[in-house]
Parts: sequence; C-alpha cells; structure tokens
Amino acid sequence: MSTTSERDATGMRTVGVKETRRATSIAFFAWAIAVYDFIMFGTLLPDIAKSFGWDTSYALLISTLVSVGTFIVVIFVGPLVDRLGRRKGMIISVTGTALSSAATALTMSGAYLVGVRSISGLGLAEQSINATYLNELYERTEDEKIKRNQGFVYSMVQTGWPLGAMLAAGFVAIIIAIFGVDSWRIAFLLATIPALIVALICRRLRESPQFEAQHRVRLLRKSGDAEGAAALARALGLDEHSAAPLKRIFQGKHLRNTLVLSAAWLVNWFGIQTFSVLGTTVLQTGKGIEASNALILVVISNIVAALGYLTHGWLGDRIGRKKVIVGGWILGGICFGALMLGPSQPVFVLVTYMAGLFFLLGPYAAIMFFQAECFDVDCRATGSTFIGAMSQPGAIIGGFILTAMTAAAIPFATAALWVGAIGTLVSGFIMLAARSVTPKTAGVPVAEALEGAGS
Repeated sequence: MSTTSERDATGMRTVGVKETRRATSIAFFAWAIAVYDFIMFGTLLPDIAKSFGWDTSYALLISTLVSVGTFIVVIFVGPLVDRLGRRKGMIISVTGTALSSAATALTMSGAYLVGVRSISGLGLAEQSINATYLNELYERTEDEKIKRNQGFVYSMVQTGWPLGAMLAAGFVAIIIAIFGVDSWRIAFLLATIPALIVALICRRLRESPQFEAQHRVRLLRKSGDAEGAAALARALGLDEHSAAPLKRIFQGKHLRNTLVLSAAWLVNWFGIQTFSVLGTTVLQTGKGIEASNALILVVISNIVAALGYLTHGWLGDRIGRKKVIVGGWILGGICFGALMLGPSQPVFVLVTYMAGLFFLLGPYAAIMFFQAECFDVDCRATGSTFIGAMSQPGAIIGGFILTAMTAAAIPFATAALWVGAIGTLVSGFIMLAARSVTPKTAGVPVAEALEGAGS
C-alpha cells in the first residue's frame, strides 16, 4: 500500500494510506476535545451560578444567550474555512476551544461569560469542518478499505461526542473531589492543556487535494486568466464560481438541501434538547426514576450513542445515508413516544429510552457526511457549518416551548412527548424532502482541458 501521495491525470493529488489514517485519528481527537469543553460548561454551570449568586432563571438566561452567541460564531466559521482551507480550519477550531476554556476560567460577570463561551462555537463547528475535510480526503484516498467504508470510518470519528461527554463528566468529578465544589475555574484552566496539544498536532495535517485545486483555480481567476481558471476547473471536476460561499448555498442545486437539512436539524434538536440535554429531567420528573438510577442511565446513554453512530455509519455505506437518517429519526420518535406514553416500570423505561437515543443520535454519523456531499468544494464547509449551526436555534426554541408548557401547568411528560418525541419524528419526515446526491469525480486530464485555453 502506498503511503505517499501522487497526482493522477487531472493533476489533482491522491491521498496516501498513512495520511488518510493519520488525518482520521486527529479528527477524532479534535472532535472529542471540542465536545469535552462544550459539555463541561453545561456540567459546571450550576457551580458557576452558585459562585456568583445567580438564581436558576438567570443561569438559564446565560445558557440561552451562549447558544445565540455560539450560533453566530458557527455561521461565520464555514466561509472562513472555504477561504483559508480545511487544515487551517481544524487548527482554528481546536485553538478556539482552548481559548474558550482559558477565558472561562477568568469569568467575572454574566456578560463576560456569554462573550467567551460564544467562542466555543469554533469548537462546535469542528464536526462540520472535519466532515468536510475527511469527505474530501476519502474521495481521493488510496486506502481502499476506507474508500469502501468511508461512512462507517467517519462514524468512528463521531464517537468523539460520547467520549468527550464521559471525559468531561469524569474530569469534573475528579477536580471537585480534589479541590472542592468551587473549583470550576481550575477545571476550565486545566482543560486548555489537551486542547492546545491537539491544536499543535493538527499542524501535521495536509490540506485536502480538492481545496488545493480550488485554490489554484482562484489564483488563475485573480490573475485575470478567467479562461484558464474555467478550463482548470473543468479538468478537476470543480464548479467554477466567483459568488461568496454563503450566497452559493442558497442558489441553484444547493438551495433545496440547504433549506431541508437546516429545517431537519432545527426540529431534531427539539428531541436532543429534551431527551439528551434534559435526559435526567425526563427520567426523574417525567417517569419518576430515582436520581441515582437516572444518572446511571445517562452514562449508559453515551455508550448507546457510540453504538448508534457506528451502526448508522455502517448502514449508510450500504443502503444510502438519506434512508438511514430518515428511518433512524422516525424510529427514534416512535421509541420516545412509547417511553412517554408507556408505564414507568424501570425495564420498560430503560429499553425505550436507550432505543430512542440510539436512533436519535446515531443518524448524525450519516448526516454529517451526507451534507458534506451535498455541496461543491468552494462552498462545502459553509454549507455544512450553516446547517449544523441550526442546532442552536433548535435547542433554544425547543427549550423555550418546554418551559412555556410546564409554566402553563402541563405535565412535563406531556411536554416531552409533544416537543421531543414529535420533534424527532417530524425531523425524519422532513429529511424525505432532501435531494440525494452522488459525489463528483474529477473531469478530464489537465493537458486536454487547458489545450487552447490560453494558460
């Protein structure tokens, strides 16, 4: 097996086996570290609120405003990555995670906390960046095993979410045991160390061949050789456009999937906000499960999430990613509906809750790769991160509806059914409207394409 890259007839380099596997491993750790910081904030928010004397409503307001700030940051990350490159995007996102953790340790006010935690949007965007990057590497890789099972391999990267969540929970427990309940600043300060290490490791990555090719086209266009740029784009199988990436995702063939996938993410996060973020509340308040047992179920849910990612990633390679996403979310909605409508018998609750999480979270291994395939190289990171950013409005709206329903004296179990279970179910049906895509391949040899093009 080759471990060094070469160029094919089109002039675009291929990706060696060693480079492919190294990039996959780095992407996994980068995502785990980003999740680690993201989850740690939610875990330590009660301690932060207690140290500043905030009541629950003010702490929830801070959390909501952080989600708004995170959304804004994520929106701008995509165009940046489409301009600077996937490699630099990976470095920026993980470095942003480190900066966010370090700055959080210095928190002095609620407004300051909202500002610095918004930077964590760089980390949250990491999954869209690594999906874009790995999608392009796998398309050009010489590693036939990964090429045949790229969705399954990417699902392994996605398991960084449950790993990061468990690491955050374990790390916080250790820090509190050693330094006491007011040690949240120490926890955030120490969290910068692994993030900085991974950011340095990301410097070993090479840029994707597709972005390198797109950059060559841009340089030709910038030099005034529009005909040469168009010819090279045809040779490399690229669409030659001058429009800004954020504009491109709302034009032509991209518009439908931008709107459909954005809506699906937004509504699906009603389910995630209800059954994943507020999972212990659902189990304790909605089903009457004791607090200690509820925490055990939440820990197990991270293991279930990892299995869900691997299963849906594997199935996506075989029956199609769109089918897996649609089927998973519809089944997830049905399982959660059964959970909330069925008896509170522990075994029944365990089975339906775990099955619901399996089908709710697992399809994200498929959808991250699917949405990267939906866009051309020049706007791929922009499209993927824009869609992923819809998770934040989904979390905000879903949380607001849950709060409003419970404030109106509607039982939490009923609210969870209508917001979480129905939201998950509807997101699956929304995905039916997505346009299936076939990844593009390079066009013709460069010499043939450039012949007579004046370049």
